[in-house]
Amino acid sequence: MLLPIFCLLAQASAQKQLDWWETTVFYQIYPRSFKDSNGDGIGDLNGITSQLEYLKELGIGATWLSPIFKSPMYDFGYDISDFYAIQDEYGTMEDFGNLLAKAKELDIKIILDFVPNHGSNESVWFEEALKGHEKYYDYFMWEDGVVDENGNLQPPNNWVSVFRKSAWEYREEVGKYYLHQFVIGQPDLNYRNPVVVEEMKNVIRFWLDKGVAGFRVDAINHLFEVDKELFGGKYPDEPRTGDEDPDSYGYVDHIYTRDQDETYDMVYQWRDVLDEYKASDGFTRVMMTEAYASPQLTMRYFGEGDRLGSQMPFNFALISNVNGKSSANEIKYAIDQFLTFKPVDKLANWVAGNHDQSRVASRYSPELVDGMNMIVLLLPGIAVTYMGEEIGMVDGFVSWEDTVDPSGCNTDDPINYVQSSRDPERTPFQWSADKNAGFSTADKTWLPVADGYETLNVEVQRNTDRSHLNVYKSLVQLRGELAFTHGRYESVALNSDVFAFRRWYNGENYVVVVNFREEQFTVDLTYFENVVGDLEVTVSNIQSPKAKGTIVQADRLEIFGSESLVLKVK
Repeated sequence: MLLPIFCLLAQASAQKQLDWWETTVFYQIYPRSFKDSNGDGIGDLNGITSQLEYLKELGIGATWLSPIFKSPMYDFGYDISDFYAIQDEYGTMEDFGNLLAKAKELDIKIILDFVPNHGSNESVWFEEALKGHEKYYDYFMWEDGVVDENGNLQPPNNWVSVFRKSAWEYREEVGKYYLHQFVIGQPDLNYRNPVVVEEMKNVIRFWLDKGVAGFRVDAINHLFEVDKELFGGKYPDEPRTGDEDPDSYGYVDHIYTRDQDETYDMVYQWRDVLDEYKASDGFTRVMMTEAYASPQLTMRYFGEGDRLGSQMPFNFALISNVNGKSSANEIKYAIDQFLTFKPVDKLANWVAGNHDQSRVASRYSPELVDGMNMIVLLLPGIAVTYMGEEIGMVDGFVSWEDTVDPSGCNTDDPINYVQSSRDPERTPFQWSADKNAGFSTADKTWLPVADGYETLNVEVQRNTDRSHLNVYKSLVQLRGELAFTHGRYESVALNSDVFAFRRWYNGENYVVVVNFREEQFTVDLTYFENVVGDLEVTVSNIQSPKAKGTIVQADRLEIFGSESLVLKVK
């Protein structure tokens, strides 16, 4: 008996102690659409505070809030006019303090959206710049225009905004153009100015002092532009791509306005600020960075050499690389990519939806909601859920008349705008079958509530045994098992339609199987080592005829169309 006891002790001592952010589930809230507390049709901080118990019910340990800062709302908070203040329609600093206090009571961490690339053209900084205030003039990116053959002043070069059309806007007050990589109301900040660098570090410190647990950093790979001094003091044109629409972001290859080397160093500097706080109290503040970039560039955000960076460079493979039409082989390839490229001592992260992307139920299918949640929550690494994915919310229909997203409005196209608009995935959260899905008592909400909310909502699913919500809760609870917190991983496309992966640690051994098609198959799971004999259904999707506790055979598992299963080896 001595040998087994010794082995168990050795295994226990070798078991890595994980930090809070390494095991929790991060839940993204789009504040404008989560819960309205005062009946104005717009979600707010007090609404979030009132529903923190719901997050606790789900098993969520941290919530990331999309921007809540002072803003004219041209891009709904991503155009910040005061980085040190709360937007009035969301509440007050006192409301934010109450939110933090309630979250602390429930042991839920609050993560804020940090939008460092740009400010607002209605900020004091920009207004002072237009008055010729030298300090604030240098906060932004200015350039002389060029005169064409007809004597007309034109933008400095061919740079195009993410939201279409020229990335330059002329201001008569200073006789120059300012750069805006996003909407006109979002002038880019000048990170070659050390005063700006220190200002933005002070923004980080201000909110850390309030008690937030970290930041999700928006559009990080746009932070720096090429140093124009390398081109004789003039920003160069970007090379053409072959796209024939000069207003389209795809018209040029953004080699001078994205993914510049200096960007990574700035992330490392921000990590130093976060770690200053950890050094004083032992509590880790986290950074999540958003960059739609190649795996090679994404990995640089983790850090280089002895410099530390983001703990979570967002992995968008399940958003950008695959969808409901993808084969199981493509799903496996998309998942394996991040695991292959990431440093061995860093954690992967998984996210299938956010406020900029069509919802999982619409991009994959309503039948695959549970299967995708199984993948996001049970793969090795950190899990992120966009609000509503736990109940299978679908994209809402937002008419041209109701469209407010600048990405859709800037198309000037009442027919095809929906292809660019992000409004459908931002429709109000569906709490109940009451008026406006229980989101608001207002006569009109800022975006219309999606059709079908009467049956697709939290209240209905709470009271239904087999519901997306209850499957999600089961998965979050299962995620705490050692096989998922510390376990190894391997995966296989059993055929072109069925994807499976195994998680195991010591004696615990689980297999997750997801059928991406409506066709029924018989599959052999003994491909996986030590997966033989009886397997017990631990979690099944709501369409599955297999209840929890059902015993199936590893070598001849019948998996029905769109069925998803978590199986435990007996």
